[in-house]
Amino acid sequence: MDVPAVKQFLAGLQHTIVACLEQIDSKAFRRDEWARPEGGGGVTQLLEDGNVFERAGVNFSHVVGANLPPSASAGRPELAGRSFQAMGVSLVLHPRNPYVPTVHMNVRCFLAEMTGARPVWWFGGGMDLTPYYPFAEDARHFHRACRDALAPFGADRYPRYKSWCDEYFFLKHRAEPRGVGGIFFDDLSEPDFSTCFELVKRVGSNFLPAYVPIVERRKDWAYGDGERAFQAYRRGRYVEFNLVYDRGTLFGLQSGGRTESILVSLPPRVEWRYDWKPEPGSPEEKLYTEFLVPRDWAG
Repeated sequence: MDVPAVKQFLAGLQHTIVACLEQIDSKAFRRDEWARPEGGGGVTQLLEDGNVFERAGVNFSHVVGANLPPSASAGRPELAGRSFQAMGVSLVLHPRNPYVPTVHMNVRCFLAEMTGARPVWWFGGGMDLTPYYPFAEDARHFHRACRDALAPFGADRYPRYKSWCDEYFFLKHRAEPRGVGGIFFDDLSEPDFSTCFELVKRVGSNFLPAYVPIVERRKDWAYGDGERAFQAYRRGRYVEFNLVYDRGTLFGLQSGGRTESILVSLPPRVEWRYDWKPEPGSPEEKLYTEFLVPRDWAG
């Protein structure tokens, strides 16, 4: 496993994404370098109260520890107790305009080590789209970009990772998906390191082509207080998922990560309403009836 090459790619990916987002927003990101007492550290880059993004967090981290946290070893109990390295880039962008969807992307690599045993490595990652006032052309564009990123690795790869995403980003207590999905994968170690690393590089590098055209298309649309209120209400679902189910959040907290960096994924403004239902026939109802349902968006 070529740890320096993975780390170099991830740091470069963070730089590329932040530079593009700064150009879109015309406002600079704050940069915080941090060190973790147990080992390793990272760089958090954050934009708040921007012209386009109400909050945008783009994190790079490379942490090491003596014991693999439970969230990382749940699917591999034989690795419990091993020392580890974990590195990745994770981002969540919360736009100001309700017609621009929230987006999440993550690419990561784990290495579990133990004296006298062969190191075990794997990759994970993906990206998913969470619209408030959705458009079919945006969902199609996002999913086709995901499909194209995975195309060199076999025609079956996108359908599998798309289904995995639909299953993972699902709020069981609400019985509804978080958004219109995308791709998700974990425990990727076959057929070999170079192929897996290349897949991760293509996913990370295709994030901007998947998302930026949607931002450019919607960021100047006019909206009012009603649209902002619905956006804040739906953002509550995002908070619920991240704090209850998200394995990245759990890993960060269990591994003693930097809390401020872990929770930059949360939106700055959010509302919960008791037993709220959208008006029949309204644009808000359309989100539930036409978009928060399983669909083949890339087809």
